[in-house]
Amino acid sequence: MKTRHITEIAGALLLARWKQTLVAAVGVTFSIALFITLLGFMEGLNQLLDGLVLNRTPHIRLYNDIRPSDYQPIDLSEEYKQYYNFVSSIKPANSRKEIHNAQRIIEDLRKDPLVLGVAPKITAQVFYNLGNVDVNGIINGVDVEQETKLFSFSDYVTQGNYYDLKNVANSIVLGIGAANTMMAKVGDVITVTTTEGEQFTLKVVGFFQSGISEIDKTQSYASVATTQKLLGESSNYISDIQVKLKNMDLAPSLAPQYKQVYGVDAEDIQTANAQFETGSSVRSIISYAVGLTLLIVSGFGIYNILNMLIYEKMDTIAILKATGFAGSDVKKIFTAISLSIGVFGAIAGAIFGFLFSKIIDAIPFNTDSLPTIETYPIDYGVQYYMIAVLFALVTTYLAGWFPARKASKIDPVEIIRGK
Repeated sequence: MKTRHITEIAGALLLARWKQTLVAAVGVTFSIALFITLLGFMEGLNQLLDGLVLNRTPHIRLYNDIRPSDYQPIDLSEEYKQYYNFVSSIKPANSRKEIHNAQRIIEDLRKDPLVLGVAPKITAQVFYNLGNVDVNGIINGVDVEQETKLFSFSDYVTQGNYYDLKNVANSIVLGIGAANTMMAKVGDVITVTTTEGEQFTLKVVGFFQSGISEIDKTQSYASVATTQKLLGESSNYISDIQVKLKNMDLAPSLAPQYKQVYGVDAEDIQTANAQFETGSSVRSIISYAVGLTLLIVSGFGIYNILNMLIYEKMDTIAILKATGFAGSDVKKIFTAISLSIGVFGAIAGAIFGFLFSKIIDAIPFNTDSLPTIETYPIDYGVQYYMIAVLFALVTTYLAGWFPARKASKIDPVEIIRGK
């Protein structure tokens, strides 16, 4: 019975000052709505920016690095075995860039339950020939099917058919920057010169645009077979093995294992792109800090409103306590008022946050550097709604608890005597 009375009294006090109650609820609503919208937009932007590089980067890259031998002749000498040897200006030995027995390694990795997929790759340094001018370039020899499956290659081909790399002999997908420099069109034939001085003609079957201009000015794509022919190598020649894992977080621990087992160098994605993860983390921290600040500010607004309500309702509190309501009952009344504002603001804020996100998601975003992006990026993660609602309830509860505790300690005799 007392619970029903507490609910009725809390409702009456809410309606008695409905304008102030509405202001507090609106403050919570828009704080949550802006928190959800801000976090969704910033995380969507993070995913877009990181995706420009991380989606095109293998979780683990296997290759043969060019570096000096770890063991110099003096280290192998019995005479100087007990000494510390310092050798300066060491030059790398003639090492092969080709991965020995690459096909067996690829087949072995594809059987690994932790591996999502494996794609071979060959990197060839060339010069694009523009009459008497040579422009530096890099041709990446790829398996078109695996490159599309694992690294979304088709999403970055803006003109032409990427599958022609496999079907058309001696074909190339030019980086859009290189294509603009050469004024090339789909269907044109271009000439490239390898570092060995050999010239080859390649048919342009498409344009590639990553969104990073420095990459698009130099890098182009051809099939593995075409690149092997450019380098004058056999069909077994592979310089890189790209590994995509089911769980990217395992890359730092698996890379050393692959290095030891297969006798090649291994680089994980976290090491190769540490700066991008750092940038994403900083942007996320700033977004959460701004969003939580909005919720805290709305909590102070509720606190002030409830404080004023207590001072104005001293008579009501005194009468309640004089008629048998305990201090804990008074505390429950004002806590219920605060939580009512919080619950209403949380529900309305989540709805408005979703609507604001949909509006941003529908705004056109057209830029030449990102041809595959049509609207502003938004992440509709459920976690943003959960964090916002939970934090709003906690904030409003604390905003009501302190005034409620003050109200519960009011002595009704002093209030009535003063009147």
